Formats: sequence, structure tokens, C-alpha cells
Amino acid sequence: MGRWFPTLLAACALGAAGAPAWAGKAHEHGVARLDLAVEPGRLTLDLDTPLDNLLGFEHAPRSDAERERVASALARLRDAGTLFRIDPAAACTPAKVELVSAPLGLGGSGAAVADAHGDLEGHFEFTCKAGARAGFVEVGLFAAFARLRRVELQVVTARGQMKATLVRPASRVALAR
Repeated sequence: MGRWFPTLLAACALGAAGAPAWAGKAHEHGVARLDLAVEPGRLTLDLDTPLDNLLGFEHAPRSDAERERVASALARLRDAGTLFRIDPAAACTPAKVELVSAPLGLGGSGAAVADAHGDLEGHFEFTCKAGARAGFVEVGLFAAFARLRRVELQVVTARGQMKATLVRPASRVALAR
């Protein structure tokens, strides 16, 4: 499907009627948004979550204890193979992790935001020998982050698109419709 697939995912996420999907980027504690796209050779996941879900605060770390919480959360996020377990039939391996958060000085501008509602955006990419064979993805966000209660998903595969919601403790997203 090539380099145009992320554009296709974005178009599908917006919907044929132009529905806003995540356009409002509602900042809701306890809730994360996850877009999942499956291609024959690649599986990508895009996470958008308030920092509170990951850290218990939404500002640049101010103490050693907060810096330790940030380091621990970032280590868990960078361990994509543990955080997202893909159906072994797809033969996927982690390829790239990109994290962006202004309060944490990650990505983009690197400028910290004062005491605003801080978020983190994560992009997780897996290379797959047979991505289209993936029947499920185990999302390990609940196990990694105790403050997270719900994950709102949008999924795009060659078979179509769908929305799903995971509520703690559920972790499996079925990719077959």
C-alpha cells in the first residue's frame, strides 16, 4: 500500500461525511485514543493521551520523583513489542517509536508548556512479513499505566474500518470484522 497509506488512514478516520473523529482532541483523563492501521508489510499505531494517564501529572517534571516517573513511563512506551503484542501470524517486529510531548520536551519544539493540559502523542511502527494475517492486537496500555481506564480505537485494515473501545481490563482488539 506504500507511503500513501497514512493519508488513507487519516481520510478514513475523518469519515465520508466529514465527521470530526478526533478533530476536537478532547482531553479526558483516564481515556486514550489509538489509531491502528494494518498493511501487508507494516502495522502502525498512533496514540494520543493526556500525560495524567501516564504520569499522574501534566507538566514538566519538577522533582526527582517526577523525573523518575517520566523516565519509567518513557521506557515502557519505547518498548513497543511489550506494549503492543500483535498476532504472531503476522510476523511483526518493532521498527520505530516516536514520542512527542511539549511538557516533556519530546519532539517538535522542545519547549515546555507551563501548567497547561499536557498530552503525549506516540507513533509506533512494526514491520510485518504478513501484516494482513494479523487477527488481533493485544494492547498493553492498561497493564503499563494504572491511571488509564479506557482506550478509544479506530482501526483500518484492507477489510475495512471500524471503531472499538477497550475498557479496563480488556486488552484484545480483534482485527477481523
